[in-house]
Amino acid sequence: MRILALGDIVGTQTVDYLQAHLWNLRKREKIDFVIANGENTSDIRGICARDAAALLDTGVDLITLGNHTYGKRDIYDALENATRIIRPANYPPEAPGNGYTVVCVDGWKLLCINVCGRVYMDPLASPFDTVDRILERERGGYDFAVMDIHAEATSEKLAMAHYFDGRIAVMFGTHTHVPTADTQILPQGSGYVTDLGMCGPQNGILGTAKEQVLEKLRTFMPVHFHVADGDIRANGVIFELEDTKVKTLRRIEF
Repeated sequence: MRILALGDIVGTQTVDYLQAHLWNLRKREKIDFVIANGENTSDIRGICARDAAALLDTGVDLITLGNHTYGKRDIYDALENATRIIRPANYPPEAPGNGYTVVCVDGWKLLCINVCGRVYMDPLASPFDTVDRILERERGGYDFAVMDIHAEATSEKLAMAHYFDGRIAVMFGTHTHVPTADTQILPQGSGYVTDLGMCGPQNGILGTAKEQVLEKLRTFMPVHFHVADGDIRANGVIFELEDTKVKTLRRIEF
């Protein structure tokens, strides 16, 4: 099986870009399953129900989210009924949506988990304890697990990866929008990368219009951010599994 994990989707123009290119890439690379972080799809902060549906039409099979999950009000109801969108599992139980799901791909059952880090981010429940409970609750109900670690600190992502090494086959970080060069197979066999990078316009700062970011950093005045213009590129990692173990993983940009 080949799984493509795509970095944070920034802006609706990136959804259009994926619509034009992702299905061809899936065919060329023989991708069986695509998972993408979509929390910045709707004008950087959050994802609305309409844009979530459009993103799923591009060839993305499952959307994960992050600390901007609830940036758009209409996603609340959509999350309650969603089967192809998950939000961080360590949000309080009262928060709309689910933090994990089991999907079937070519006869395999994939347990897909989304979790947020806590270092330099919101003080949510422990991601370690939360994921431990999910793995225990779903024991025997899946063939292998996949996890999006949406976190700021690289140390926290790597710590989680080592903690779940051998128990979660595919682990990748999102949130920083900068691709890291540490694709690796950990000692117990899990495939891991600290950050997938970003899918979005390159003529900006992390997908945001650079003029607005510069104004904010230079003046400390309130600024409403917008998605940058310019050429769009998509960053991700392809994880190739043999049975339930990662055999190889490699970066891809298109």
